[in-house]
Amino acid sequence: MAERGARLLLSLFCLTITVSHAEKGSAVRNFSPFQFSMEPSDTLAVRGAPTLLNCSIHSEFPAKIEWKKDGSFLSLASDDRRQVLADGSLLISSVVHSKHNKPDEGVYQCVATIDNLGTIISRTARLSVAGIPRYLSQPEAASVRAGDSHVLNCEVNPDLVSFIRWEQNKEPVELDQRVFTLPSGALVISNATEADAGLYRCVIDNAGPTKTSEEAEIQILPESGEERTLEFLMEPQHVSKVVGESVLLPCVVTGYPTAYVTWTHKDQLIEYSKGRFEVLGGGSLRIFNLTEEDAGSYSCMADNVNGSIEAQTVLALKASPQFLKKPANIYAHEATDITFECEVTGSPAPTIKWVKNGDAVIPSDYFKIIKEQNLLVLGLVKSDEGFYQCLAENDAGNVQSSAQLIILDQGSRGSAGPTPSAPRDVVASLVSTRFIKLTWRLPAEPHGDDVTYSVYYSLEGNNRERIVNTSRPGEMQVTIQNLMPDTKYSFRVVAHNRNGPGESSAPLRVATQPEVQVPGPAPNLQAVVTSPSTVSLSWDMPLTGNGEIQNYKIYYMEKGMDSEQDLDVSTLSYTMTGLKKFTEYSFRVVAYNKHGPGVSTEDISVRTYCDVPSAPPQNMTFEVLNSKSIMVRWQPPPADAQNGEIIGYKIRYRKGTRKSEAAEITSGSQLYQLIDGLQRGTEYMLRVSAITVNGTGPATDWTTAETFESDLDETTVPAVPSSLHVRPLVNSIVVSWTPPENQDIVVRGYTIGYGIGSPHAQTIKVDYKQRYYTIENLNPSSHYVITLKAFNNVGEGIPVYESAITRPQSVPDPLPMLPPVGVQASVLSHDTIKVTWADNSLPKNQKITDARYYTVRWKTNIPANTKFKVANTTTLTHTVTGLKPNTLYEFSVMVTKGRRTSTWSMTAHGTTFETIPSSAPKDVTVVSKEGRPRTIIVNWQPPSEANGKITGYIIYYSTDVNAEVHDWVIEPVVGNRLTHQIQELTLDTTYYFKIQARNSKGMGPMSDAVQFRTPKAPGILVKPGRPSAPEQGFGSVGKTDMSMSGTGDNHILVIVIIVSVGAFTIILVVVGAFLCTRRTTTQQKKKRAACKSANGSHKYKGNSKDLKPPDLWIHHERLELKPIDKSPEPNPVMTDTPIPRTSQDITPVDGSMDPMLQRRNSYHGHESEDSMSTLAGRRGMRPKMMMPFDAQLPQPVISAHPIHSLDNHHHHYHLGSLASPTRSYLHHQSSTRSIATPISHLDRAESTESVRNTPSADLLPPSGQPSCTTDLSETDISYHSSATEEEPAFTTPIAHVRPTHPLKSFAVPAIPAYPMYDSAALPSTPLLSQTGPHSVKTASIGTLGRTRTPMPVIVPSAPDVSESSRLHEDAGSNYETDELTEEMAHLEGLMKDLNAITTA
Repeated sequence: MAERGARLLLSLFCLTITVSHAEKGSAVRNFSPFQFSMEPSDTLAVRGAPTLLNCSIHSEFPAKIEWKKDGSFLSLASDDRRQVLADGSLLISSVVHSKHNKPDEGVYQCVATIDNLGTIISRTARLSVAGIPRYLSQPEAASVRAGDSHVLNCEVNPDLVSFIRWEQNKEPVELDQRVFTLPSGALVISNATEADAGLYRCVIDNAGPTKTSEEAEIQILPESGEERTLEFLMEPQHVSKVVGESVLLPCVVTGYPTAYVTWTHKDQLIEYSKGRFEVLGGGSLRIFNLTEEDAGSYSCMADNVNGSIEAQTVLALKASPQFLKKPANIYAHEATDITFECEVTGSPAPTIKWVKNGDAVIPSDYFKIIKEQNLLVLGLVKSDEGFYQCLAENDAGNVQSSAQLIILDQGSRGSAGPTPSAPRDVVASLVSTRFIKLTWRLPAEPHGDDVTYSVYYSLEGNNRERIVNTSRPGEMQVTIQNLMPDTKYSFRVVAHNRNGPGESSAPLRVATQPEVQVPGPAPNLQAVVTSPSTVSLSWDMPLTGNGEIQNYKIYYMEKGMDSEQDLDVSTLSYTMTGLKKFTEYSFRVVAYNKHGPGVSTEDISVRTYCDVPSAPPQNMTFEVLNSKSIMVRWQPPPADAQNGEIIGYKIRYRKGTRKSEAAEITSGSQLYQLIDGLQRGTEYMLRVSAITVNGTGPATDWTTAETFESDLDETTVPAVPSSLHVRPLVNSIVVSWTPPENQDIVVRGYTIGYGIGSPHAQTIKVDYKQRYYTIENLNPSSHYVITLKAFNNVGEGIPVYESAITRPQSVPDPLPMLPPVGVQASVLSHDTIKVTWADNSLPKNQKITDARYYTVRWKTNIPANTKFKVANTTTLTHTVTGLKPNTLYEFSVMVTKGRRTSTWSMTAHGTTFETIPSSAPKDVTVVSKEGRPRTIIVNWQPPSEANGKITGYIIYYSTDVNAEVHDWVIEPVVGNRLTHQIQELTLDTTYYFKIQARNSKGMGPMSDAVQFRTPKAPGILVKPGRPSAPEQGFGSVGKTDMSMSGTGDNHILVIVIIVSVGAFTIILVVVGAFLCTRRTTTQQKKKRAACKSANGSHKYKGNSKDLKPPDLWIHHERLELKPIDKSPEPNPVMTDTPIPRTSQDITPVDGSMDPMLQRRNSYHGHESEDSMSTLAGRRGMRPKMMMPFDAQLPQPVISAHPIHSLDNHHHHYHLGSLASPTRSYLHHQSSTRSIATPISHLDRAESTESVRNTPSADLLPPSGQPSCTTDLSETDISYHSSATEEEPAFTTPIAHVRPTHPLKSFAVPAIPAYPMYDSAALPSTPLLSQTGPHSVKTASIGTLGRTRTPMPVIVPSAPDVSESSRLHEDAGSNYETDELTEEMAHLEGLMKDLNAITTA
C-alpha cells in the first residue's frame, strides 16, 4: 500500500511539473528588467549657477520619469528653469535661493513608471545651496622660526569650506605633504623655509563672486637654538565620518628641538607603511578609504629630548545602508501567502520601509512587517501584482532595491479527466478566539482515491482570500490559525485530484469567539544601544488596544540568567540605564489595560557597547632576569570588569620617580612581557593596564624592581643555603634561612619541601629575596622534615635539611572579634524600634560576605530584674517588635563568626511612643466617708498597661449598671490623683462605678463596674414644734452630725447652738409679725390673683454650686431693692438623668439680681486636697438634669435661716411663707457674698441646713387646685429621703436650703404673678408641678448638657396651714423701703450677737 501511494504521489508530481512547464511556455509572463542605472546623490549648489540631479532607467520598455521634491511631484510642464533631460536627469539651469525664498533647496527623488507593469522610486538626494560667502575670522601675521610649523586660520561658513583656496603673494599656494589645508580650511606650513615668507590670503572661489580675505604677512626667522617648550598649534578633534571616505586628523606641534610625532590607534602604534595611512607635515594623519575597523581612539604623541606631550581624539564612523539580501522576484497564485525578504546592515542601524508601485505599504491584516525587515503578504489577489521596493535609511545615506510580483492564473481545466465535486457537510467543529477547526465529508464524486483539499477563507465582506492546504491526501480536517477574536469569517473547501481542483463548497460563515479585551502586542519594538550601559527602547501602540492602554511593562533579562526583571512605563519609549557593559540582553514589552496584561511582543536581543576596562589586570608579578631585563607577568582583569574583548595590554615603566615613561604593548592573549635594554643596578617602576577597542583601562599600582649590578653566573645551580632555622608552633612552622655563601651564582628563588617523616610531601617556591616563610595547616604534635634548596634557570641546588615537632594542641580561647559600633535605636511606633549598627571588621562598603551573624539583645529596666531578649540576624539592621509602649529600652549587639564572638557593643537607648492605655485602672474600691453617709470616696490604682503618662481619669457612675455609656454621670480627675470624693449621693441607693484612664493618645478601656450602696440615714424624732439638732449647724465650725448619729459627743456645743438658733428664731418671728401687719388688703388680693393665674406650676432656677455660709454683716448696703416683675420663660429647658440625687443644688435665680452678684453666687472654689466634689460644683453653669425625689418619713428639723413667719403648731417649708390648700408659696432666700470672703471650702461645704415639714394626710390639697411659688433669689433646695422607693405616696419631701444672705429675702416688695423668671446666667428647670392629690416633683443636677425626659416621682403637697399663718405670709410680702432699712440695721446687730455666741 505504501509503495502504491508513493507511486501515485510521484506520478502527480511529474504531471504537475509537466503542466507547469506547459503553462510557462504559453501563458506565464517573464519578469521584466526594471531598475535604476543611475540615482541622484546629495549635491551642494551655488546660487545662480546650474545644477544637475542624475537619474536613468534600465528597462525593456520605455519608462515615464517624474521627480518629487519633498514628497510631492514637480510640475515641470511650464517651468523654464527646471527640466527633465532625455535620460531622466533633472537640470536646474539657475538655482534660486534667498533668505525668504528657497524654491530649489530640498529632498529630491526620481520616480519611474511603466504602464501595465509598475512603478519604482529612487533613493532620495538632498540639494543644498551654498550661503553668502563671509569670513568669520581672518588670517593673522606671524613670525615663524625656520624649521618650525605654523597654522594660518581662515574661518568661513561651514558649507563653503570646500570652496577655499590660498594664495601667497597673490599666487596660488602649491599644496603638498609639507604645506596643506585642514578640513576647517586652515593652511598648515610645516618645516618652514625662507621660501614660505610672504603675504598670504584666503580666497573663496566658485561660489559666486570671488571673495578674498585680508592679507597676513609671514616672516621667517633664523633658528636661535634656544629650547622652546613643546605645544600644540592644532590638536585633533572628535570627528564623525562615513565608511569609505577619507579623514585628516590634525596634529601640529611647535617647539625646539623639533618634536617627533607618533600616532597610536587604540594604543597600538600605527604602521605608516600601510597604504591607507599618510602623515602630513610631520604630524597630521590622513586615512584613506575608511573602514569600520578604523573607528576608535587615536593618540598623537610629540616627543623630544626635553619632554613629551600627547593629544587624543575619537573617530566615529557611520556606515551607509548596504544590502545583505535583496528582495527577489516572486511568482505566486491567488489566495497564497508570500514573503519578500530584505536584509540590510549599516551604522547606525537602518530603518526599513516598503513601497509598492511607488506608494508606501501600510501594515494591516494582510500586509505585515516581520522580523523588522521582511514583508509578508497574506491572501494574494490579482491587484497585488507589481514592483515592491525595500528602502533602507540611516544618518549616513539611503538605498533601495526592488522586486517584481507576478500572480499566476489558476488555468482552465484540461480534458485529462473529471475533477471532484464539492466537499460535503463542511462544519466548524471547534471555534475558539483565534482559531477554527473545519471538518467535512468526502465529495459525492471524488473521481479518485488520493484527494487533497484546500480551504479558502476571508473576512466576511472582503474578497481577499487566504488558502490553507491539508497536510496529506485523504485528510478531511484543517485548523485555521491566527484569526482575530470576535470576527466573522467565510470558509469554503475545494477538493483536488490528479485532474486538478474541483468544485467549491458553499461558503460557511463562522464568527470567532470574543476574548478578554486585553491589548495585542506592541508593534515595531526596537532596541538601540546608545552607550556601554544604556539601551533605548521604543515601540508603537498596539493595533488592538481594546480600550485605553494604562501602562506598559518592559521585561528584560541578561543572557545566561534565568530570571527576568521588569519595570513599568507609561510612554512609548524608555531608556534602560545601569546595564552591564558589553553584555547581551533580551527585551520584550507587554501592554496593560483595565483587563490586565496583553499579548507579549517577541524577544529582541542586543549587546551593550564595549568600553574601556573598569579594573586593572590582576596578580602582576615581575622577575629580574639579569642586569638589563625584567620579566613581567599578570592575569586579565575580572570578567565583569573587562567590558569587552581584551585586545592587548600596555606595560608602562620608568626609572625611579621620573615622569617620562616608556611603554610596550602586547596582544590580548599574551599575559607576560620581557622588558630588556634596561640599565644595570637601576630601580624601575612598572605597571600594566588592559586595552579594549574603546581604549585603555586603569593600570595596576606601580611596582618597583631593581636590575642587577652585574650579570651573575647562571651556568650552574646555586650552592647550598648557608643556614636553615625552624620554629615549630601548634599548626605551623616558621622557616628562616640565609642565602648561599657564593654570591656569584644567580639565585632565582628557593624551594621549600616538607612532610611528616619525608620532606617531599609538599613543595613551595618563594622569591629569591625572601628570607623566611611560615608553613601553615600542619598537624599538632607531629614530626616534620623540612628541606630548603636554592634554584635558578639551570636547576635546583644542594638541599639543606632540618626537622621539627609541632607543639601539642591546646584549646586557646579564640580571639574575640571587634564589637559592632555606632549602635542606634530608631523608634518607629509604640511597639517597634529599629536597631542599626556598623561593623569595623567589614570592608568600607559594609558588605557581608562570610558566615557571620549578629545577636541583638534588649531589655527594659522596669522591673529591675527583667531578663534580656535576644534575636539573631545576618544584616546590619534588626527591627524589634512587640515592645511595650512608652517604655525605655536598651539595646546592644555582638557579632559571631565561627567560634569567635565579640563583646557586647555599647548600649543604645530608645523609648517607644505612647499609645492609648490597653488596660483599665485596677483595684477600684468605693468606701463611704466616715460621718458623711452621702459622700463616698473612690480609690483606684493606675492601669497595669498605661502605655504613657496618665493625664487624667474619668469616673462614671450610675444607678443602672446596664445604662448606655452616655447616660452615666462623668467625674473628671487629674492624672496624678488616685482618689476622689463624690458628694450629695442619695442615701440607701445602689450605685455602680467605672473608671477610665486617659493619656496623650486617648482613652483606655473602662474598669469593671464596682457596686456600692449608700447607707440609710437614721432619723431623730422630736416633739412637734421643737426642732431637732440641725444636720449642719449654721455658722458652725467643723463637722456636726448630731441628728444623723443620734449621739451627743459635744452636748455643750449642741445646747449652745439650740439656744442660739431658738433665740434667733424668736427674733425673726417678732420682726415678721410686725412687718406682716403692715401689708394692705389690696396687696393680698393682688397676690391671690397672681397665684390663681400660675395654675399651680412651680418653676425654679438653680445655681451652679454649693455656697459657703455668707458673711451676713458686710455688703448688705449694695443689695438692690428691685421688684421682680419679669415674665416667666415660655419654654424652659429641661434636662434629666436617671441618677437619683438630692436636690440641694437646685437654686432658683432672681431674674432681677445684679450680674455681679450672680457671679459671686456662682463662684466655686478650687478642689480641696482630698479631691472633694459636689454635684453643684461639677455642674458649674451647665443645664441641670431632672432627678426624681426619694420620699422619707417626716422629721422636724430646725432652720437657722430667717423666716417671715413661724407657726408653733406646724412645720413648714423654711421658705419664708406657709402654704395653704389653695395657694402654696415657697419664698426663696437670696444670697449675696463677696468672692473674697475668708471662709474655707470645707466650711462652705458643711454649712448646709435642713428644714423639714411634717405633713398629714388630710392636709393634701385637692386635685386641680393650683399653688403659687415665688422665685426670688438663688437658693439651693434639696429633698432628702430615708424611706424606700416603694412608699412615695406616704412621705413628704424635705427641703434643704443652703444658707444665703439673710437680708436678700427682705428686698422683695411683692409676690409676682408668675413663678418663673428669666436668668441670663442659668437655664431654668421646672421643679414642682401639682396636678392632683399627689404632685410630681423633679429635681435637676448637673450633667453634660444632654436633655433627658424627667423621671416623675409622686410627692405629697404641702400641708394646710392656719389662716393666721396665711396672714403672716401675706403681711410679710410687702415692705416700705425706709422701714426695711431700719429693720435691716436692727437685724444686723442681733446677728452680730448671735455670731459671737456661736463662735465662742
